[in-house]
Amino acid sequence: MKVAIVGASGAVGQEFLRVLAERNFPIDELLLFGSKRSAGTTYTFRGKDIVVKELTHNPDDFKGVDIAFTSAGGGTSKEFAADITKHGAIMIDNSSAFRMDADVPLVVPECNAKDALVRPRNIIANPNCTTIMMVVVLQCIEQLSHIKRIHVASYQAASGAGAAAMAELEQQYREVLSGKPATVDKFAYQLAYNVIPQIDVFTENGYTKEEMKMFNETRKIMHTDAACSAMCVRVPSLRSHSEAVWVETERPISVEEAQKAISNGEGVQLMDDPANKVYPMPLFLAGKDDVYVGRVRKDLANPNGLTFWLVGDQIKKGAALNAVQIAEYLIKEGVVK
Repeated sequence: MKVAIVGASGAVGQEFLRVLAERNFPIDELLLFGSKRSAGTTYTFRGKDIVVKELTHNPDDFKGVDIAFTSAGGGTSKEFAADITKHGAIMIDNSSAFRMDADVPLVVPECNAKDALVRPRNIIANPNCTTIMMVVVLQCIEQLSHIKRIHVASYQAASGAGAAAMAELEQQYREVLSGKPATVDKFAYQLAYNVIPQIDVFTENGYTKEEMKMFNETRKIMHTDAACSAMCVRVPSLRSHSEAVWVETERPISVEEAQKAISNGEGVQLMDDPANKVYPMPLFLAGKDDVYVGRVRKDLANPNGLTFWLVGDQIKKGAALNAVQIAEYLIKEGVVK
């Protein structure tokens, strides 16, 4: 098995290395690619030092590669997709470049793994992190009764904007506590001691691109007509995103039904004992594989409604782990050997 990681020096690229090692993913040869700036950097994987190679249009760079995990931004993915897939490599892409293309499957293995088997361009798109975390839980509810509407408010950590953004948040806290002006570069405003109700740019309908991703990607992944109205907010936590979700189903679902379905769900864990102050929090769930769910209760404004709270590590399950799980499914199905 010959595997490549494009964008190896970024936060998700580094998470790929950790996840592949943790899951003992079958790799005979690992290639690392990055920008001109990160080329020459050395990373250790399973006791072997691997040097990052600059990503160029060398026609032979991806010869023999079975799977290429790409996380270097949409522009890079579009520019190099033909090079990466030219010799038969399956490109599992973490950017937004191809997610809504009709001939590119958008896959969360717990929801629609079989979609990965039909890949006309040999590209599989990894969904947006907030969408991944939400649909894993929605899938549990959907099996009880069809979901008609979804409302969600996300509370997204600095890590969603990358490693440099995490460092900036830490720097801002130090600066503010020292009485210095806060450095603002990766965010529109100071994030320390603040929340910013904007992630990505605004579209014509007043929603941000991040919010529209949750609308469009949920429908594609779950093959559903459910509409999702989202409010995405950047909060000053370091890692792991949180979401408050309201769903309306075709029939009323009891709290007990929902909790049981979540408990039995794939890739989710129920953490729901409010009497003892047990509920998911990002501070304690960074680095975990699963999406954690709590505060499950009836929606007081809708007889067919449920509401719940979820937390997941968006660098892990929201990016690297989901992509690796797609690759594991392809191996299981004999697509890649």
